[in-house]
Amino acid sequence: MMVIVVENAPPRLRGRLSLWLAEVRAGVYVGVYARRTRERIWTEVRELIGPGNAVMAWTATTDSGFAFDAVGENRREPADFDGLTLVRFLPPSAPE
Repeated sequence: MMVIVVENAPPRLRGRLSLWLAEVRAGVYVGVYARRTRERIWTEVRELIGPGNAVMAWTATTDSGFAFDAVGENRREPADFDGLTLVRFLPPSAPE
């Protein structure tokens, strides 16, 4: 299973995701695909996200049972801790 969550995504990307995945909430897409198809979908997300951000989580043979990747500006980023992927929060950016 895979889940993609997008924020501030352009309508073109949302439409493309709707072709492959079920949009269960605004900006939340779910589906079941093999690795190759999942990677192809993620490539399109990376190309079309623009100023928005996205995260994809999928079932994997890891200690936690899933893996994830993110694209775009976000305060959360994946961090490896002895083989376990956790989420690290970055400090808020200073106003300009």
